[in-house]
Amino acid sequence: MAANHNSQGPEGNYDPAGSTQMFRAFVEEAAPARQTPTRRQRREEEQQAAGSKKGAWLGLAVALALVIGAAAWVVLH
Repeated sequence: MAANHNSQGPEGNYDPAGSTQMFRAFVEEAAPARQTPTRRQRREEEQQAAGSKKGAWLGLAVALALVIGAAAWVVLH
């Protein structure tokens, strides 16, 4: 029975973390460099977020008005 010592070649100095290190180096090299957003980009993002919040509140108000109107219509008829 042959002894398996996790060696890749005749030299026998197998690095068990080598493949992980190579993978991380590949991923980090392939990742685009992060850029910090400019003031204008941050302001635009904040305005978009505020706009979506306003739309959500408006939709909630309309839905509530419809429910109250439908309940009133059922009660009165």
